[in-house]
Parts: sequence; structure tokens; C-alpha cells
Amino acid sequence: MSAADTPRSRRNEAGRTKSGKPRPGTGGQGRRRLEGKGPTPPATERPGHPAQKRAAAASAGPRRAGDPSAGPRRAGDASAGPRRSGDTPSGPRRYGDGPAGPRRYSDGPAGPRRSGDASASASASAPVSPGARRTTRGAGEAAEFVAGRNPVVESLRARVPATALYVGARISRDDRVDEAIKMAADRGVPVLEAGPAELDRLTGGALHQGLALRVRAYEYAHPDDLLARAADAGELPLIAALDGVTDPRNLGAIARSAAAFGAHGVVVPSRRGAGVTAGAWKASAGALARIPVARAANLARALQSYREAGIFVAGLDAAGDTAVRDLDLATAPLVLVTGSEGRGLSRIVTQACDVLIRIPITASTESLNAGVATGIALYEIATIRGQELRPSAPS
Repeated sequence: MSAADTPRSRRNEAGRTKSGKPRPGTGGQGRRRLEGKGPTPPATERPGHPAQKRAAAASAGPRRAGDPSAGPRRAGDASAGPRRSGDTPSGPRRYGDGPAGPRRYSDGPAGPRRSGDASASASASAPVSPGARRTTRGAGEAAEFVAGRNPVVESLRARVPATALYVGARISRDDRVDEAIKMAADRGVPVLEAGPAELDRLTGGALHQGLALRVRAYEYAHPDDLLARAADAGELPLIAALDGVTDPRNLGAIARSAAAFGAHGVVVPSRRGAGVTAGAWKASAGALARIPVARAANLARALQSYREAGIFVAGLDAAGDTAVRDLDLATAPLVLVTGSEGRGLSRIVTQACDVLIRIPITASTESLNAGVATGIALYEIATIRGQELRPSAPS
């Protein structure tokens, strides 16, 4: 057998192309044969695995914040505890601040920035609590973000209470961005710069267009505070309560009607109901700044508590026996309860009502919007009470 027919020469021919270059995929028959890596190690020994991080944290033991004996904290170390997005050595930076001190937005760019420069990172924005990252919209327990150029400008025009305006770095400016920055600066709202990744995180991936407004979390009152407010004013209590109304715009419209017709507050349930959000502020046209909104953990119990305090409860229901204009209890301390448009009042709330009232409508109309129905009922109650309502033009 010649040298050209040896097994080694045949393997070389199979592992190389005609030009002599190595052929990809020799099937483990090349010089370096395939060798197994052995059995898969346990999860506690795999670098980067959550089980390995927990085991490392358990073996390291508890470590106090700021303890120099604990050594440096590695990125991703589970024992280091959570870290807020806005924690930087120099703290939050206002929009337009550069290395040479603060600069105005109209001063132009402050020179090129490197992608790894900490002073230009998106994490230099205001700190955000971990609870504010995943919050049900309308919960009112954490700050809400309004995303998009038009929504942000409309919220600022409606004087929605805000804590910060976030502007994307190197975004294309237009009239809406300039107007938002000007209105925020005039009202003392901090203007902060944030990168695209930071804006995506703050707004939950919404289409922000480089602009986001952080709305202040609303401070709810207690249902008993509304009775104290009526007592301080020396007036008969008139309270609006909402059962299952989930649209914040309806809440804003009802608050506007309540403020216009002399009500002393609005009660909403803590669950399965709308809260005070940016949409509610815009629909109220500023009325939420003048009338309190109370939150009840259990609306039926809150209504029962009102009844024990001598307050009558009237529920709006299409099948009610009494027309709102014929309500004799309108001259007594009263709570007006409005249900959702689809389901109406719940069974347990209906049982807590002293009387069910209706608004007469034509047969061709199935029902009224919750905000419209509450406004009509509050007007009729105020008329029966003989309040002097000054005429106002629609807005």
C-alpha cells in the first residue's frame, strides 16, 4: 500500500478542501478529537445560576450596609441587596447639567459624551422606588407616569400635579417638547434627562417619544374625614360613593360635579375601582385639588358605618322605586352611591342602601354614563335642598 493510500492521508483528504484548507466539521476525526465535558455540575456550582447566588449569599452570611470588612460588592451579588435605579455617587442630575455645572436647556449641546460615561448615563435620573416599577394603573399607591409628547403637554396644561419631567437624551426637539419644558420650569417641576432604556423602564415600555411625566401619588382621605369636613362647614353631609366604577375619567367628572353642587367628598373602594390618576385629574379640571377623595377597604362596611352615624344611603339604580326629583331624603344627611355602567350596584352594596332612586330617561336610551348620572342626581339633590347655585357657562 502506497503512502498516498495510508489511513492518515485519507483522513487528511476528508478533512481538507481541494485547496488544502481545513474542511469544517470533521466529525471528531481530526487531530483534536472530541472529548466530553463530563457530567453536568449541580445548580449550586454553576457560575451565575440563581441557586449558586443563593448558596454564595448564605455562606457569606448577613452583611451590614457600609461595613468595610465586607469587602467590595460584585455586580449581581444577591447578598448586596436591591439597588435603586437612580443611585449614583453624585445623586440625581437635573436635565441640562454637565460636567462644568448646570447649563440651561437652550445653551446647546455640552459636547460629545462617551457611552460609558457615568455622568451621561440614564441612571442619573431621580430615584424610583422598587414598588413604583410594577403598579396597577390607577392604584394611587405609587407614582404614575404619563408617556408621550401630546399626553405630557395635555397633563401639564391641565395642571396635573407632577414631581418630575423626564426628557430623553439627544431627542429631536419640537414645539411640544419646548412647551413641556417651559411649563414644567415655570411651575417648579424638576426637568431630568434620561436615556432611552431608562424611559422604557419608567414607562413600562410605552411609546414615550422621549418625554415622560411623573405624576405625584395621590393622598387619599379616610371616609370619616368627609363627615368632619361637613361638620366644620356647618352643612348637611352630602357624599358621593362609587361602586365598581373603573374609568378614572368618570371619577374626575364626578369629582367635578361634586365640587360644583356642594358635596363634601367622594368615596371609592380600594379594589376593583378607579383611583386618582392623571386621567382623573384632567377630567376633573382641577376640582380634585378642592374636594377630597377617600378610599375604603370595604365599601359596604363604610356605607354601614355611615348609616350608624345617622347618614342615609341612596343608590342610583335603573329599577329604583323613587325618582331622584321626588327623593324626600335629599334634605337629610345623604350618601349617593353610583354603580358601574354595565353591572350597576353590587348585591352587597344594594343591601346597604336605604332607598334606590332612578333618573327617568326615554325608552330608546338604555342607560347613562356613570359620571353624567351622578352629576344629574347631585344637581337634583342640591336643588331640593334649596342651595343657591350660581349660573355657570359650560366648559
